[in-house]
Amino acid sequence: MGKKIFVTYKYGDTQVRVLPRITETSVRNYVDVLQDSLDKDDHLNKGEADDEDLSHFRNETIASTLRDKIYDSSITIVVISKGMKEIDNLEDDQWIPWEVSYSLTEYTRSDRTSKTNAVLAVVLPDKNNNYEYFIVDDYCPNCKYRLLRTNFLFRIIRENMFNIKEPEYTVCNNHVGDKACKGYSSYIYSVKWDDFIDDIAKYLIICEEINSRIGDYDITKK
Repeated sequence: MGKKIFVTYKYGDTQVRVLPRITETSVRNYVDVLQDSLDKDDHLNKGEADDEDLSHFRNETIASTLRDKIYDSSITIVVISKGMKEIDNLEDDQWIPWEVSYSLTEYTRSDRTSKTNAVLAVVLPDKNNNYEYFIVDDYCPNCKYRLLRTNFLFRIIRENMFNIKEPEYTVCNNHVGDKACKGYSSYIYSVKWDDFIDDIAKYLIICEEINSRIGDYDITKK
């Protein structure tokens, strides 16, 4: 049986690497590539596509819309892009935090209760073909751990990273006042676009494995 995947992303963000034959590349173009690359049995449901301002909506209206979109999905892909966040608007007035929240929330319809989705962060390269606005590989020259610059993320995404209850740390003399976690230390696992698109199945399995051990993580749902 195919997977039902919900994807949340900043539709109009153009701070991304230009794709072949698409001069004005936006995040939406990457989502189209993803849809074309999925297994034929997998189904992708896109989040809000028009970047609509939510400030004039009631919370109940937003909730009703998202329940219908997310209810039957088991995996949520969060597309991380450099311009995903509107810094002049409240987080509550932007779609991505709401969509992540409802992906993580269990709710009941008729006699069936949905489960918390597995969540995967797929990170897009910026206009300079660089990921280091978020992911820095081999940050430590000794133990080669990677650094995630989570400060610019929406709070609900940030708080579901490095949220394992009992972290294991690497032993490295280079880390003075800093600790590097081993294994899957985040409920929302992060992967670069180029790695993800080369082996989609591998990374969907990783996020499902993490979801199967959800009790090991402190999940922020709101």
